[in-house]
Amino acid sequence: MTNIIAAFVTRKLKLSTSIGLISFLLTLGLTAGWQRTQASTSQQLVQATTAQNEPTELKNLLTQIDAASSKGNVKGVLQFYDPNFTNGDGLNRQTLEQSLVSFWQRYPKLRYITKLLSSKSEGNAIIAETQTEITGLPAGNSNNLALNATIKSRQRVVAGKIVRQDILSERTQITSGNKPPQIDIKLPQQVKVGQKYNFDAIVQEPLGDDFLLGTALEEPIQPAKFLNPTPVDLELLTSGGLFKVGQAPSVPGSQWVSAVILRGNGITMVTQRLQVVNK
Repeated sequence: MTNIIAAFVTRKLKLSTSIGLISFLLTLGLTAGWQRTQASTSQQLVQATTAQNEPTELKNLLTQIDAASSKGNVKGVLQFYDPNFTNGDGLNRQTLEQSLVSFWQRYPKLRYITKLLSSKSEGNAIIAETQTEITGLPAGNSNNLALNATIKSRQRVVAGKIVRQDILSERTQITSGNKPPQIDIKLPQQVKVGQKYNFDAIVQEPLGDDFLLGTALEEPIQPAKFLNPTPVDLELLTSGGLFKVGQAPSVPGSQWVSAVILRGNGITMVTQRLQVVNK
């Protein structure tokens, strides 16, 4: 048993997608689906945002969004992005295309359920905030790999093109194996620059005779991280989860904070976005 544990401890997991890439690309699919419909009905949508029947109109629109977003048509997505498209995490139209191709090859089957949180007209633009629940399974799911994500985002659309997107919050969970551990994550949504914070990932089931391996990761959100997988070193855990104290950087921005835990024949990775703001 000692040799088996040692082998696991020294094992490196190279994550199949960069931490945080999942949340960003899933949200991009949402806005692309929205824009596909909005491009042909922009005037009706502008009117709907000020009409009494706004919720009905936009809910009908979001139903079409979910259907279009699940197709994974990269060229169909890109035609609705402005050449000067920007994202709050630093991606542009070119890196968007590269990321979509890579991501949708691995997750070709996605299901979107979107809720409209708010919408308004702003000059010649439409601003919409949404919450999307996404589930997905990859092709050849021999390892029982599953994905679940919840994303809140804000989109700005001008003249039938997406010109700006910002992710407000995100939580993504990837599980693999026959019995992945159930994890309860405790992490604040927002901290001040330089502030210390607690990050706990607690395994919910009794351990019994099982052992746990895991690690916690903190990463600044940068364009290069979306395409470069993150190598992960797992360590033997002596308690029922991960209990870490982190410290926010000295400049405002966004961080990905992740927990990776392996138990028996299952592994779970959970990533959440942490906003770092000025004092």
